[in-house]
Amino acid sequence: MAMINHKRTTPLLACALLLVCTLSACRHDGYTPKPYAYLRLDMPEASYARFDSLALPFSFERNAAATVRLKKRTPRDEWVDLEYPQWEGVVFLSYKHLHGLDDLRGQVDTSIRLVETHYNFASGIDERVYNNPTSHVYGTVYQLRGRAVASPCQFWVTDSTRHFLRGALYLNHKPNNDSLAPVIDYIRADITRMIETIEWK
Repeated sequence: MAMINHKRTTPLLACALLLVCTLSACRHDGYTPKPYAYLRLDMPEASYARFDSLALPFSFERNAAATVRLKKRTPRDEWVDLEYPQWEGVVFLSYKHLHGLDDLRGQVDTSIRLVETHYNFASGIDERVYNNPTSHVYGTVYQLRGRAVASPCQFWVTDSTRHFLRGALYLNHKPNNDSLAPVIDYIRADITRMIETIEWK
């Protein structure tokens, strides 16, 4: 009659039981990781009114969500901030009083070079030419696409003889334009409205 060695079977039984428990715990239950999500931003309805300051040689329609801050003034230049405090955004506006065709070319070249500084971070750039002979407003709007672009919208407009206005949108956040897209689109619409309603003095 065979004798069972309990000292040998106990460790083998324990190992087999541990293996069965481990394998049963590793079954696939269909879990799929969720994609990254961003906060939902509900943007207010835009309400426009004309902004006309005696200190500026132009007027335009601005959104009530924005405040205008006159920063600096010289006989030839004006610096103005169009601020959106609720989103920590600002459109920097710089106005130049032109002195001849060479001055106009220089201002356009400077504006283009400032846009080019963002090329390395942009996945694409859309240019839209603006041409309104009735109000003597001509220019170009640059929409820069890409997650890490610091200034997603820039523009310049002129009457081609006396006035030149350049603008650039910046948000005081680490660039992540996927999550900031609602704010960027909202302010871009304000920029378009401003360009369409500019009146030179």
